[in-house]
Amino acid sequence: MNFLRRRLSDSSFVANLPNGYMMDLQRPDNSTSSPVSPAMERKHPQPPQPSHSSSTGTSIFSSISSAMKQTTQAAAGLIDHSASPTPPAAQKPKILLVIDDVHTDWAKYFQGKKVNGEFDIRVEQAEFSELNLAAYVTGGCMVDMQVMRNGTKVVSRSFKPDFVLIRQHAYSMALGEDFRSLIIGLQYGGIHTVNSLYSIYNFCSKPWVFSQLIKIFNSLGPEKFPLVEQTFFPSHKQMLTTPNFPVVVKLGHAHAGMGKVKVENQHDFRDMASIVAMAKTYATTEPFIDSKYDIRIQKIGSNYKAYMRTSISGNWKANTGSAMLEQIAMTERYRLWADACAEMFGGLDICAVKAVHSKDGKDYIIEVMDSSMPLIGEHVEEDRQLIADLVVSKMSQLVITAGSTPSPLRPWPPQVQPASMKSQTGPQLGQLSQPRPPPQGGPRQPQGSQPPRTNAPPQQRLSPQGQQPQSPQSTSPQQQRSPGSPQQVRSATGSSPVQASKAGVFPPQQPRPPAQGRAPSQPSPTETSKQQATPHPHLNKSQSLTNTFSISESSQRGNANEDEAKAETIRNLRKSFASLFSD
Repeated sequence: MNFLRRRLSDSSFVANLPNGYMMDLQRPDNSTSSPVSPAMERKHPQPPQPSHSSSTGTSIFSSISSAMKQTTQAAAGLIDHSASPTPPAAQKPKILLVIDDVHTDWAKYFQGKKVNGEFDIRVEQAEFSELNLAAYVTGGCMVDMQVMRNGTKVVSRSFKPDFVLIRQHAYSMALGEDFRSLIIGLQYGGIHTVNSLYSIYNFCSKPWVFSQLIKIFNSLGPEKFPLVEQTFFPSHKQMLTTPNFPVVVKLGHAHAGMGKVKVENQHDFRDMASIVAMAKTYATTEPFIDSKYDIRIQKIGSNYKAYMRTSISGNWKANTGSAMLEQIAMTERYRLWADACAEMFGGLDICAVKAVHSKDGKDYIIEVMDSSMPLIGEHVEEDRQLIADLVVSKMSQLVITAGSTPSPLRPWPPQVQPASMKSQTGPQLGQLSQPRPPPQGGPRQPQGSQPPRTNAPPQQRLSPQGQQPQSPQSTSPQQQRSPGSPQQVRSATGSSPVQASKAGVFPPQQPRPPAQGRAPSQPSPTETSKQQATPHPHLNKSQSLTNTFSISESSQRGNANEDEAKAETIRNLRKSFASLFSD
């Protein structure tokens, strides 16, 4: 402090102050600075350039004064932090994670496309087996991708995807192909996908999907929606017999013709039951249909295609061995099948319905596939482009809409409370919390000495000896602030206001002395006024600044007149700086 006083005592410091600011410091003092005559000021209209030491002191003083001014204005509620303009952030590209095998390069299908015409798309492609993730409640989902090619790590990085396109099966009966935990992690992190994560998780069990087909069958009827008759066995124990042979037995959740066996008689059926017991899974049976060809109706967004596949090798599985594939006309019957299946599990953006056309001319729907369906035919490139356009459309709808909502980590803006609400909530807050201590230099109220809540006048609540009353159950702030006049306090206690303050009674509109005049007791108001004018020399001046801010904060909270509170704050600051930089 002595260093600051020596550095700030130069005349250039006082001359650089604005007019009318800190009048106490601009008054000449022989002990600290030499006065400058008006003649010298007229002769030298421009003050000399300050030295390095004086400029350093001026910068320190300006930083201190600006910090104090901001603190005072923030306490008075004059600064609105939300009004400060924030610079626009650089638009980062949206990250699209495509879960598919390495045979399809999805990056070229999203080249040049933008989300909402503003954000570029960065494509990250990997298989389920190459992914790991961690999901958070408010932090989204962090995906760790490690791509291996021929035993060599090609790509290893972590990122937060904005959207995911799933083109692989999330669960299969094969060993190590259960990736349902990754689907749960993406759902946990709130990531949007095509198809939806809800539908993809439901498609991890084929009998569960077939139960939805049964609902459609019961709704539309066998004429519009012909469904194959299927029987479900939770385990091998129920697999005793079946009414008709031959039958097709399907074990668990398998794809691409795996786990499907044609059974001709009862003995083979019992052997299959033992295989189901070893697999420890469920099984389904359905009558064998001597098919002429298979039918596949696919739906990608609003685009429909129908294909016919005929086996050439003579295998009863049309998807095994050699087959001939050709595109057929899209009829209203096929469109009804695709639209009905696309409504399950909240909606399927990409789906395909598989049916069998028997030699007797009947159709039987046997299965429905989701976004993991393989693309077939001569229009594979067109279908991939349709999927890319669908993903960009979904990203524009879901990602931008989700980003416009307030994040849980971002605080909500403070709401302005009406004055009527403030008056109602004020006494409730005062009852719940302890009473605020009086300003420094004023009488201090002991803990547990609040006046009881009675209808009697304040002077009747005090004992003649000025003893402390018992702690009340509840006391309103109005009773603490204005219990009575100073004359009533003196007549009730017969002593000085100090004894009245010990009894829990405070005289209203008592002048607030500065923190330098704080003392353990005050014998009379006359000495209190003297202490306001003369600061105590033994107290720390840095502590006086803190006490002054406490006084200004408490006065601004308690006083309804904002102008008076501002004026009082400026007066306290002037007195504080006057005591800080004077001898």
